[in-house]
Amino acid sequence: MTSTEMRTEAEDSGPSGYAAARLRLLQEGAQSGPPRRAALAELTDEWLTGLFGAGAEGLRGVSLVAVGGYGRGELSPRSDLDLLLLHDGADSGTVAALADRIWYPIWDLGLALDHSVRTPGEARKTAGGDLKVQLGLLDARHIAGDLGLTAGLRTAVLADWRNQAPKRLPELQELCAERAERQGELQYLLEPDLKEARGGLRDATALRAVAASWLADAPREGLADAGRRLLDVRDALHLTTGRATDRLALQEQDQVAAELGLLDADTLLRQVYEAARVVSYASDVTWREVGRVLKSRAVRPRLRAMLGGGAKPAVERSPLAEGVVEMDGEVVLARAARPERDPVLPLRAAAAAAQAGLPLSLHAVRRMAAVARPLPTPWPAEAREQLVTLLGSGRPTIEVWEALEAEGLITRLLPDWERVRCRPQRNAVHIWTVDRHLIETAVRASELARRVGRPDLLLVSALLHDIGKGWPGDHSVAGEIIARDVAARIGFDRADVAVLATLVRHHLLLIDTATRRDLEDPATVRSVAEAVGSQSTLELLHALTEADALATGPAAWSSWRGSLVADLVKRVAAVLAGDAPEEPEAAAPTAEQERLAIEAFRTGGPVLALRAQTEPPTEEEPAADPEPLGVELLIAVPDQPGVLPAVAGVLAMHRLTVRTAELRALDLPDGVEGSVLLLNWRVAAEYGSLPQAARLRADLVRSLDGSLDIAARLAERDAAYPRRRGTIAPPPRVTVASAASRHATVIEVRAHDAPGLLHRIGRALEDASVWVRSMHVSTLGANAVDAFYVTGPKGVPLPAEEAVSVARGLEEMLRG
Repeated sequence: MTSTEMRTEAEDSGPSGYAAARLRLLQEGAQSGPPRRAALAELTDEWLTGLFGAGAEGLRGVSLVAVGGYGRGELSPRSDLDLLLLHDGADSGTVAALADRIWYPIWDLGLALDHSVRTPGEARKTAGGDLKVQLGLLDARHIAGDLGLTAGLRTAVLADWRNQAPKRLPELQELCAERAERQGELQYLLEPDLKEARGGLRDATALRAVAASWLADAPREGLADAGRRLLDVRDALHLTTGRATDRLALQEQDQVAAELGLLDADTLLRQVYEAARVVSYASDVTWREVGRVLKSRAVRPRLRAMLGGGAKPAVERSPLAEGVVEMDGEVVLARAARPERDPVLPLRAAAAAAQAGLPLSLHAVRRMAAVARPLPTPWPAEAREQLVTLLGSGRPTIEVWEALEAEGLITRLLPDWERVRCRPQRNAVHIWTVDRHLIETAVRASELARRVGRPDLLLVSALLHDIGKGWPGDHSVAGEIIARDVAARIGFDRADVAVLATLVRHHLLLIDTATRRDLEDPATVRSVAEAVGSQSTLELLHALTEADALATGPAAWSSWRGSLVADLVKRVAAVLAGDAPEEPEAAAPTAEQERLAIEAFRTGGPVLALRAQTEPPTEEEPAADPEPLGVELLIAVPDQPGVLPAVAGVLAMHRLTVRTAELRALDLPDGVEGSVLLLNWRVAAEYGSLPQAARLRADLVRSLDGSLDIAARLAERDAAYPRRRGTIAPPPRVTVASAASRHATVIEVRAHDAPGLLHRIGRALEDASVWVRSMHVSTLGANAVDAFYVTGPKGVPLPAEEAVSVARGLEEMLRG
């Protein structure tokens, strides 16, 4: 059925005819995007015109006006109908009756309606006090009735907007900033709001309003296409969910991608991010221009008075670097600059802008993108130095980098960047896309540059450490290959290329080893030393590890993690200096441990001691307040089965997070027969204050004697919380880490973190008749990565086949 036939059906059959025609239009697979939105708006216009005509016979000075998104013809499947019934002051009862004849059929169909009834004067007065109303009226479009009345309102509203622009535009900018603060940046969010987030549809509307003020205009290239793409995604979201939602939830992304004919959810997100980046960049440029225009308007009368009349003041241009100057708060090209002859100019201008903390002029970036010559391979030394200067400039680097990227200069300089550009990271720990994470890591690395002897290698490794995420397989392995190629291309010598490749290949080595391996085991320290190779590389890797974690998100770094990494680095440095670690000997028990062990043996039950731990002030910050690292929990229990799951279960029941744990059998002093299990754990309260030691002990006693069913209590607590709709966690994975220790078998568990996880693992290991010597717990967001050092009953590592069998059984239990 053609659109004309649909309109005829809508007119002939009233609301039911419109509903049928609307449904048919939305279900037609052949029509989508702007044509469907326009057709839906046209169909709705025809229906509303019929409703208006049936109720306005003989009535003059009244019109029906579409405003907002409907006024622009951007009618998505579940969009509100934004309508204004405009009248010239006619009889209020007659106008009210006409309004009812229009509004009620809309409500009867279940369509959302945003409506008002006003005279032109009332509409202008309301707009003067409500910025959102004024923005909606800027898109006013006549539907039916008195065309002259609508045209007069449009003319008056536009005139008001232009006259009031110096006052209203700062209000609009503040409104956009507040919304961005609440909703975040669309180009980085895993579940973005397509309308409200920064770079979304609201910002696109704000840019149109700025253009309508005649004070400034947004960069047009790509902006219309970006807005269209966001609208297309919103249309698909409305159709797949059947709801008027603008939030692109994780569980709906695959369906939306399929509706749009895209490969998968990642492809969808990348398109959304690219569109949002265009809108965000256009917003940055536009608001800078608005500020410049308003500032010049405020200053110009005073300058003219000072100059005594009409002489125009000269624009000040301050040199920043060869071919680069500052002018009017932006970095621009000097008059004598020749980008077509100077291939280093883009990097020099970018470095100068970042160093000065100023934005790059849009005109300058576009001119360089249009005519600048490509850099030779390898790059000249100046180009490499300017790149390092740009990366080392701190927070201003981000805005300058984004300006270069918006015009395609980054992928021209670094072709491998294209694979990570706007690439989403489906990991709750990461708060940025891959490309922004790399720049954020460089910013963090710039703060640590004084700690290393080669800050240039630190900054470049920060830029490249995740460059392999655009390729299949282990991103560290792929990244090493790419890093070698990029480092050689930008002019590093062979030795530096090797160091950069090592840093990229092993950028996760320190944090993974420190949080998941026994640092007392010489095999652990030797393996890290062999991978790193030198003291200088270890120094760089330490700084890169911290910068990477800080740039990932708040869940990836803490003083506790930092202390573990620092401890590992200290041990590896000793090995690299020639001090081989000796085979560990069981440390003699402290006086407190011995006291607890004797008391546990004497009483026949568990004995507990809680002791707060803090991080001492560093040499760099001697005045800093010690930061709590958690609480040391010492537990002594007469040797018996089931201690690990019992303790883990009680801690989970009391909402205590386990950070590290060590178990050992302690022989009692001479003259006392028997042994006691000593558990030395570090824990932290999930929230609130720590429970008293007496309560923990009482529950542990009940758990060990079987009178407290921990599993049932945890299940009961879990059932008490409402189930929230969300993504399905990936299945757990349990592996045996070969050659990780000479003294134990290391079983690594990766699973979705949940209350009681350690309790379940402890029970499974007990059932498998293996002894847990120690365990190292690491939680990143919703992901738990726990390493268990286990032995057989005789205290030796498990045979290979038995270790695999234990791992397989543990994985099956967790999957079940």
